[in-house]
Parts: sequence; structure tokens; C-alpha cells
Amino acid sequence: MATTSNPFETGSGSAKLASASYYIPFFVICVLTAWLISYSGIVAGLGLIALPFVLLYLNFLFRNPILGLYTMIPLGFIILGANRYVKIPQIGISTDSILVLTFLALIFKNFYDKVDWKPAKKDITLLAFIWFAYGLMSAANPEIRSMAVWLASFRGISVYMLLIITLTLLLLNTRKRLNMFFLLWGIFSILASLKGIQQVTLGVDPWEKAWLDAGAHFTHVLFGRLRVFSFLSDAGQFGANQAYSGVVFIILSLSQKDRKKKIFFLIVGVLGLYGMLLSGTRGSISVPLAGFMLYFILRRNVVVLIIGVFLLAVVFIFFKYTTIGQDNQQIRRMRTAFDPNDASLQLRLSNQKKLAVYLSTRPFGGGLGHAGSKAMKSLPNTFLANVATDSWYVMIWAEQGVVGLVLHLFILFYIILKSSYLIVFRIRDPLLKMTMTALTAGMFGVMAASYGNAVLGSFPTGVLIYISMALMLNAEVLDKETAQENLPAAIPDNFLTFNDANNKS
Repeated sequence: MATTSNPFETGSGSAKLASASYYIPFFVICVLTAWLISYSGIVAGLGLIALPFVLLYLNFLFRNPILGLYTMIPLGFIILGANRYVKIPQIGISTDSILVLTFLALIFKNFYDKVDWKPAKKDITLLAFIWFAYGLMSAANPEIRSMAVWLASFRGISVYMLLIITLTLLLLNTRKRLNMFFLLWGIFSILASLKGIQQVTLGVDPWEKAWLDAGAHFTHVLFGRLRVFSFLSDAGQFGANQAYSGVVFIILSLSQKDRKKKIFFLIVGVLGLYGMLLSGTRGSISVPLAGFMLYFILRRNVVVLIIGVFLLAVVFIFFKYTTIGQDNQQIRRMRTAFDPNDASLQLRLSNQKKLAVYLSTRPFGGGLGHAGSKAMKSLPNTFLANVATDSWYVMIWAEQGVVGLVLHLFILFYIILKSSYLIVFRIRDPLLKMTMTALTAGMFGVMAASYGNAVLGSFPTGVLIYISMALMLNAEVLDKETAQENLPAAIPDNFLTFNDANNKS
């Protein structure tokens, strides 16, 4: 007769530990971990600690590819500033990895049904591909001195734009997912502003001080006052990005009927503009001035336009023609942005004249990554590396020539003009109309500020801009989704749910 074992007689988990065989794998893992940390340093140890979380993340990612696009938002905020705390070689590869893994997750999730690429077949994708192709062909530029430098810049300027726009069209295609985008953006913008406030009130931490002492103090400590940079790459990016968040979220708050959501958006917006002031970045003042001006125009309300123009005029007069608040360092520095005789502005104009002579015989520029301070480490003896570009557009002009600059400006203004057309004539849902107005106004403000600082394609602004570009020109799809399914146009209560019942990807 067959015998059956009594489950109460089997050894428990703790009883099994009495056997030495269960300790051998544990001992081997400990030895290997200790050897790896002693050989490779603390980064390897942190990597081992993070490994289970990475595997868990990958499990969620391949189940819900939208998680990859969501990840790009916080990653954009922290990735460059993280180098102050942990020196991770090739940290930028993490961005590439997330984007590639998201595409793989999308393909594997739809392995038997095939991925529906039709949502990505839009004019914005074509424009991004043309920009990508132009950047790729620039590899043949005879002015290039280092292909490694070219490749690093090509990824940031050309590849990310195409990949992020494509993923946004494929994945960020419902109102719930759109609201998650704003939620993540708002949370990390608040955290960035709070970190900036902490730097002003309590001072920088030891790692930030070490970064300043290593050379950053020349640009971030002026007349004994700190230019706040938060946990972003630098003060210029912090100021412009927070101004961008300020414009977008203040406009969003105007359309919210739910009190909690209105308060949330207002907090993000007000803290964003305050962060702009703390940064001491003069060019960032262009973001609210240009952004709100476009908002007033798109509202197509004479009263709103008159009031808006009046308020912007008051701001302009305050900075240009008064000395009110001159004892405040932030206001005093912002005021110099309105001075045509400012020494910094004159230096920039002088540099542009030098570049004009150099580029007069180079219509395709001097090579991606070969201009400005970023090229000094790898190409210190080249002409372009020793001429500061400062402006995003001057950088594009120097590296990709007048041909690249014209193409780039055409793409940007095409997006702004078409988005404005959709807002005015095609979008029916009032809340979605205001949402797209906020994104369009914010992008236009960043475009204006990018003349003074190289912010448009840098993290985190670049990620937010590329996602916004796709959303702005995909507004009709979201408008139809709202009309057909009558989904609530607000942040969902269960915002941690990544699956949408009616969306397979």
C-alpha cells in the first residue's frame, strides 16, 4: 500500500537551516559579494543591492511598457545631478537602456498580435526622423575630430527626440496616461524646487560643495551668492526648467474645477517660478514672458488678452525701468537680462561674430559635440571648443551649420504653429484644449529662453519637450478618445495602475 507523508512531519523552513548544505550557497554569495566590492568599489556593491529591484522593475516593464516612458521623467530630473554623489561611468547609457528596453517590452507584449505602429505614423514622427537622418549624415562631416564625441552628442540631440516622440505616440494615448505624465512631472518639479530652497536656506551638502570646489563655483557663486542648481545639472537648466513647469502648471490650474487638483497644479507652478528666481538664470525670465503671451493669444478673448498684455508690460517695466527690489540678489541679476549693454551679452555677441566668420565656409557646421565648453575635455585645442556657445541655437549653428539651424527652427515653429491651429480650430473638449495650450505655451517659452541658454535639449527639459511635442500634435486622437469613451478628464485616483482596459500596449 502506498504511503503518504504527513505534512506536519516535514521539516519547517527554520529546521532545514540545521543542514549545512543550505549554508553553502549563502556563504558563496557572501564571498563573491565581498570580493566584488573589494575589487570594484562601492558602486559594485550598490549594484548588487539594486539587482533584485532591477529585476522587479524589468518584470513590471515587460508587462506594462508605458512604465518605461514614465521612468524617463524622474530619470531626466536626477540622472545628471546624481554624478555629484556617485561616480558611475557612462551613466548616460541608462537613458538609452530604458528607451531600448521599452521598445523591446512593447514588441514582446504584442509578440503574437504584432505591434500596431499606425499611431506613430504622423508628421511629428517624420520631422523627428528627418532631424535624426540629418544628424546621422553629419558623421561624414570632414570637420569632425572625434567620432566618440560625435556619437555622444548625436544620441542626445537626434536619437532621443525620435525615440521619445515615437514611444509617446504609441503609449501615451489616453487621458489617464496623460494625467499620470503631469502627475510625475509635477511631483519632481516640486522636489526640485524644495531642494533648491534647502540649498538657499540650509546650504549645500558635502557632495555639492565638493562639486562647487572642483570648479563649478566660477559660474554658480557670484558675488558671494549661490546660484541654485537643486539636484539638476546646473543653475541654467534648473532655472529654465522650473520656469517651464511654472508656465505649464499655472495654465493647467486655471482649467481645474476640482479643488485638490487646482491646488496641486498651483503649488507646482508657483514653486516653479520661485525656483526660476533662485537660480539666478537671467535667460529663464523669457519662459514666462513668451509663454504667457502665447497663452493670452490662444485664448482668443480680447479682455483676457488686454489684461495679460498689461500684466506682462508691468513685469517688463519693473525689470527694465525701475530699481525696486535692487537689494535682492535674484531680482538684481534678473534685471541685467533687460540691459542691452550687459557685459555678458556683449561677450556673447562677440563670440557669435567669431563663429560667423568660421562658419561662413562650413554650411554643415564643425561637427556634433565639437563646440563650446563640453568639447574642452576631449578637444581642447580646437577653435570651436574655445568659443563659448551659451545659446542652444548658437550651439546648433556651430555644430550643424546654417543648414542644421534652419531645419531645426523649421521643425520647432511647425510644431508650435500646427499645435496652435489644433487648439483654436480642431480640439473640442475644453479641458484638453487648455491642456494643449499649456504645453504649447510652455514649449514656446523654452524656445525663447534657448537663445540665452542651451536648455531645450538638455535633461530634464528635453524629455518633457519631446513628450509634449508628440502630445501637442496628437491632440485630436486624445480629443476623440474623450468624446467616445467619456473618460474623466482628471488625475485618476488609482494612479499607480499602469494598465488600461482598452489599450493593449
